[in-house]
Amino acid sequence: MKDKIIKTATEMFLKLGFKSVTMDDIACEMCISKKTIYKYFQNKEALIEEGTEEVHQRIQLMMDEIAAQNFNAIAENFEFRKSFKKMFQSVDHSPAYQLKKHYPEIYHSMMAIRLNECNILFKQNIEKGIREGLYRPEIDIPTTVQFYYTLIFSINENTLLEKEAKALEAKALEYHTRAIATAAGLIELDKHLNNSLL
Repeated sequence: MKDKIIKTATEMFLKLGFKSVTMDDIACEMCISKKTIYKYFQNKEALIEEGTEEVHQRIQLMMDEIAAQNFNAIAENFEFRKSFKKMFQSVDHSPAYQLKKHYPEIYHSMMAIRLNECNILFKQNIEKGIREGLYRPEIDIPTTVQFYYTLIFSINENTLLEKEAKALEAKALEYHTRAIATAAGLIELDKHLNNSLL
């Protein structure tokens, strides 16, 4: 039952907003009593914490699956973006924006974990792109990683609408790639940009 509550609540939080969804709304959606929810969760904040962990696990699984398919570095980044877009396609308001605004402690706790994982992921992608001749070998990897995740996180936590956040993320990915690509990398980038417009 606990897992079902987390799954339902998380879907509602993402679609309708962390602030607006109440424990009554979740109980009504599941056709259970509010007392049943409180049996597993002390309060709404505890449920949101579990929900953000659920989302985090989904994201990690998705990233691991993409990484295992051995795309080239540029294609891999486009696959990540496509999967994120699909995962949050029914969401109107940016989850990161809502969480930061209404539950900052939970947000900062979650972001501390995500920051470390993104550091690793972006670093591996850049190293892979250098090996493949798609990124320039002389780039400063730690600085490039920091620039990119600062840009992505800033977009997500400061943009209210998810649709706008995704559009800005697409521009950030192009900007990031153009800044570090070789001539071969630019050809690969343009190929993916053209495909994304189709």
